[in-house]
Amino acid sequence: MSTRVSLVTLGCARNEVDSEELAARFAAAGMTLVDDAGDADAVVVNTCGFVASAKKDSIDTLLAAADLRDGDTGPRAVVAVGCLAQRYGTELAGELPEADAVLGFDDYPEIAARVQAVLDGERPAAPVPTDRRLLLPLAPAQRAGRGDDVPGHASTRRRLDAGPTAPLKIASGCDRRCSFCAIPTFRGAFVSRRPADVIDEARWLATQGVRELFLVSENSTSYGKDLGDLRLLETMLPELAALEGIERVRVSYLQPAEMRPSLIEVMTTTPGVVPYFDLSFQHASGSVLRAMKRFGDTERFLDLVAAIRERDPRAGLRSNVIVGFPGETSADVDELERFLVAAQLDVVGVFGYSDEDGTTAANLPNHHGDDVVAHRVERITRLVEELTSQRAAQRVGECVAVLVEGTVDGEVEGRAAHQGPDVDGLCLVRPAVGRLLPSMTIGDVVPAVVVDSEGVDLVVEPR
Repeated sequence: MSTRVSLVTLGCARNEVDSEELAARFAAAGMTLVDDAGDADAVVVNTCGFVASAKKDSIDTLLAAADLRDGDTGPRAVVAVGCLAQRYGTELAGELPEADAVLGFDDYPEIAARVQAVLDGERPAAPVPTDRRLLLPLAPAQRAGRGDDVPGHASTRRRLDAGPTAPLKIASGCDRRCSFCAIPTFRGAFVSRRPADVIDEARWLATQGVRELFLVSENSTSYGKDLGDLRLLETMLPELAALEGIERVRVSYLQPAEMRPSLIEVMTTTPGVVPYFDLSFQHASGSVLRAMKRFGDTERFLDLVAAIRERDPRAGLRSNVIVGFPGETSADVDELERFLVAAQLDVVGVFGYSDEDGTTAANLPNHHGDDVVAHRVERITRLVEELTSQRAAQRVGECVAVLVEGTVDGEVEGRAAHQGPDVDGLCLVRPAVGRLLPSMTIGDVVPAVVVDSEGVDLVVEPR
């Protein structure tokens, strides 16, 4: 019997791509992928190391996998991979003996052999925590062609989700130095995938039933800078949208400081490229943003929002904000509120600040207590829920194209162009009074009209 591996993925869409690369490597080695961790010889947990809650979820998942061992049954090995494993490496291995191995990104090309070695009783060395930005040249132009061994950039992939949407990694790493973020230290410097590789993988995904490509990276607006053409994304998007079988191309993780008119133009006028802007504002107070080592303020951000809506008034805009940052004043929170009210974004994620190991912000003065941070999170969350519900209600009467994703309790669900996967709300497809729903299958794109809203979700009727 071949070795059975259960692969558990936590965290973001970028991790999903990495897991599908790992899945392909396991399959190529003759291993069998199983869904139930209790039926596996080895459970491989692709962890997330972004914020405290994600770290806790990762550790809890590893412990839960170890708890499945019961005498001669259950997994014989529990292996940690992913961001938490890479970020903490030897420290994690020392503090979590329940995990039989902690493997880093450099182990991915030989992941099947590493896991088999663990099953055979070996204990591979855990990665030593290091700043992975130092592994590549400082000048972006000198990194061209150096990212083939970066997780998610390999030409091998096996789908783990049969849905009509798939993440597609276009780059990895980040060159920005946001004071609150540790991601660049363990994901490394920014590296673009070659356009030909991205297009080849997109073409393969289309043969696997994918209808929407969700382009992911740590910073999509930087795509191409290491390949000598900062406008390479504008060139590649129409090529991706023209692929047979692909109905939609969606771009995520856009930096406001790097947005340019040419990219807005392509994203709002190219057939098949949805006008969806996932903009990482993080705050609106200029002084807080400077402390975060980020660009912008309320007026600059509102100008950007206006420029997008001038090109397409129905464009989808989402963002995340952090409250309770060290030194943030009540006036700063008021300024954030002013921006959110004026911007009328479709979706906003609200996060309370917490220190991250090795970041500049962790050493800033004027930290707030947990109660202050929690109060500000609650305050902004209440406002956001009201504003995003209002924004959804404003879409009543709009004509939308709904990508059908499935049924829940007999009700057809899907997403319109302004709704990203998993976090941006849904379209609930219901028949008009006295009519029956037409036949629909997963992956269909159904023209509809918005007739009502429920929070950020839209109620639509097929046309």
